[in-house]
Amino acid sequence: MTVPTDKSGAATDTLRGGPRRRRVRTGGGHGVPLPLLLPALIGLAFLVVPLIALLVRTPWRSLPGQLTSAEVWQALQLSLVCATAATAVSLVLGVPLAWLLARVEFPGRGFVRALVTLPLVLPPVVGGVALLMALGRNGVVGKWLDAWFGITLPFTTAGVVVAEAFVAMPFLVISVEGTLRAADRRYEEAATTLGASRFTAFRRVTLPLIAPGIAAGAVLAWARALGEFGATITFAGNFPGRTQTMPLAVYLALQSDPEAAIALSLVLLAVSIAVLAGLRDRWMTAS
Repeated sequence: MTVPTDKSGAATDTLRGGPRRRRVRTGGGHGVPLPLLLPALIGLAFLVVPLIALLVRTPWRSLPGQLTSAEVWQALQLSLVCATAATAVSLVLGVPLAWLLARVEFPGRGFVRALVTLPLVLPPVVGGVALLMALGRNGVVGKWLDAWFGITLPFTTAGVVVAEAFVAMPFLVISVEGTLRAADRRYEEAATTLGASRFTAFRRVTLPLIAPGIAAGAVLAWARALGEFGATITFAGNFPGRTQTMPLAVYLALQSDPEAAIALSLVLLAVSIAVLAGLRDRWMTAS
């Protein structure tokens, strides 16, 4: 009995009625070209070696004493509180903004999206100056807040929250908008057809669908707020116990006590690794 073959000589499976598919393997057989491998290894070393150096130079013996000092705990507590508050502000304002960009057609939507993502590429110090011009005592909006309500934001703990929310919110908006665009709109349309209002459909149908995107965006926003430096020091200053967050404490300690700066940096590094581990299912799995 002969096995039918196609023109290329490949055996065909008569039971399936077609030629057998050959699996094409990529990445093996010919090796990696040296012109690509060498810069790839240099790039990897460029990103990893500084982190290894931080671990090597960490004063492990004095680390417990460094981390249990009152100044460190004060800065850490303030950082956690302000980053969490900034994330809450980002959630309250950013999720509706993401829904508007993803679901509503209006003139200039692309321009509005560009403005929303601008803080991602804007130098943080410039963001702090912009906040001063807008919310300072003589700012465009700040002078009315001071005159009408007696609210002064610069160089206060609330100012830290505002500065961190300004730089962190775009991360949440981008994440939630992408999730909304990928979500099936037919569920929302079915809910409105059954008599639900647009807000009820959003609350009962859309929010559960996009919950993973919201969670991922909130984690990214929280991590970005925790590590914010430029906008915070420009808009809120560096006052211990009131506006001195962990990044500001690292900068200050580096000038007088390098070991304390290394210890504080290690804490922020641990937080960053924890955030990355929390997002592993979203960004670190192979497709």
